[in-house]
Amino acid sequence: MRPQARFLLSATDERHFPPPGLPEVAFLGRSNVGKSTLLNCLLGRKLARTSNTPGRTQAVNFFEVDGRVIFADLPGYGYAEAPKAVKRGWQGLAESYLLHRESLALCFVLLDARRGWMESDLQLKAWLEAHSRPYAVVAAKSDKLNRKERNESQKAIRGAYPDGDLFWFSGLTGQGVKEIWQTIWKTTTR
Repeated sequence: MRPQARFLLSATDERHFPPPGLPEVAFLGRSNVGKSTLLNCLLGRKLARTSNTPGRTQAVNFFEVDGRVIFADLPGYGYAEAPKAVKRGWQGLAESYLLHRESLALCFVLLDARRGWMESDLQLKAWLEAHSRPYAVVAAKSDKLNRKERNESQKAIRGAYPDGDLFWFSGLTGQGVKEIWQTIWKTTTR
């Protein structure tokens, strides 16, 4: 059954974040890695804007799901078609959200399964660990790998992340959606 979801707001400043309340799940990753695609697959419809142009998400977008959880789609990091000053603003917004959100229950760090960990992903991972923010890793675009490439990718990802939850996700096939939902509900209904 498709969850009931609604767009709440886009915040370009910490003062515009919704008041804390329901547990929140944040979606983090490089520009154009598939955060909005994952959100749309989880929600069963297109609520988050997707684009082939890196840097389309320029605010923290909040979605309420089933009256039980809030999804936060954060701006991507890395390459984006935007001025450096604008990208620094996105970074500050994302850091402010991750640092101060009391209701943040879980972060999903999305990696491109074809590329694995890039330097900026490892910096995010270290930052989340230093600030005791729970996270799981999603290897997005997994449909673009054959079996051998997937095995190699899994070894490389596990090299820097040996023990945590790792989900393989495909926006084309829906692979991983059920398992990601199970983790969301397990984490947010404690």
